[in-house]
Amino acid sequence: MPSVVSITIQSQLGIGTGTGVILSEDGYIVTNSHVLKDAIEIQVKLYDGLQYSASLVGNDSLTDLAVVKIDAEGLFPAEFGNSDSLRVGDMVVAIGDPLGQQFSGTMTDGMISAVNRAVEMGGHTMTLLQTTAALNNGNSGGPLADMYGKVVGMVVSKVASVRVDTDEESDVDGISFALPIDGVKL
Repeated sequence: MPSVVSITIQSQLGIGTGTGVILSEDGYIVTNSHVLKDAIEIQVKLYDGLQYSASLVGNDSLTDLAVVKIDAEGLFPAEFGNSDSLRVGDMVVAIGDPLGQQFSGTMTDGMISAVNRAVEMGGHTMTLLQTTAALNNGNSGGPLADMYGKVVGMVVSKVASVRVDTDEESDVDGISFALPIDGVKL
């Protein structure tokens, strides 16, 4: 939990929220690129409630990854696991801010329901982990951790509805995706 942060952005369209993971003791944090989309100002709130302005270090919309930096020391970087060793049925937890900071630090559990799932996002195909852990807007950029607390994925998307054979949309529950952490660590 101390390695997970809340991210709030201000853009011309309003306020957006997401989650991030602390990479280093000196303030580097990874999140999703889409969390920071059109950000004019970025705020990071730590587990202990301290809040910092953040600056964008790097952003790659194709991998949906971004790194921000806050001016802080002595932070608790996350421990990273090995996503290549995950198998269908492995238990995982997601930690984040579903629906914004009101529910900051929410943990949901589930399992890996598919590995190496090809999913089209933003006009290109990504290879993702699929999980049954309950996710909502605001979880993006947060960790998907194994039962040892090691980050094995980074939450990226939830499927809310799909078009079925009848050309009608159908509600979907329990289908969520995460970037495999082995690709994020590169």
